[in-house]
Amino acid sequence: MSEFLSLGLNRQLLNAIDDLGYEEPTEIQKKAIPKILNGQHVIGVAPTGTGKTASYVLPILKKLNYAQGNDARCVIFLPTHELVYQVHQNLTDLGKYTDLRFVKIFGGGGIKAQRNALSEGIDVIVATPGRFMDLYKTGYINLRAVNTMVLDEADKMMDMGFMPQLNEILEVVPKKKQNLLFSATFHKNIEKLSED
Repeated sequence: MSEFLSLGLNRQLLNAIDDLGYEEPTEIQKKAIPKILNGQHVIGVAPTGTGKTASYVLPILKKLNYAQGNDARCVIFLPTHELVYQVHQNLTDLGKYTDLRFVKIFGGGGIKAQRNALSEGIDVIVATPGRFMDLYKTGYINLRAVNTMVLDEADKMMDMGFMPQLNEILEVVPKKKQNLLFSATFHKNIEKLSED
């Protein structure tokens, strides 16, 4: 637990970590959390099951701190609705002692319920790119407050043909923001995406 404390996380997050039974940070958590807290852009490459999600969720929760305004301040993109659920659950578990608001958006889910959730005020959107752009184009998502964007499972997103939607997203999110890109593998397409 003391190692998590040394990473600069606050008491609410440490309590949630304790509840989940995490004893010490993984390698990617030790490397990524301080850099993300310092506002740096980060590319994190680590195999599945090494705590990648918590390595960006924890510092994002710390930086957001408390619920504020109606528009998302962070957007997290994933390739499948199963991964959207997993990351949303991670946010919920690690953010349980905060008042931060999270919404999950994905194709195949009820769009009306997703619109309603967005209109109630949010801090973090966890989304698949296609449904996100549908809701953005119809005016349900305002991006002016976004200061952090995460592309998780970036290698899978590319393999699944999401590059056109990702390029569209890069056009509409604010230019001045922290960019976090996480992937299980690193190949030339990831390098190109990180440059974009």
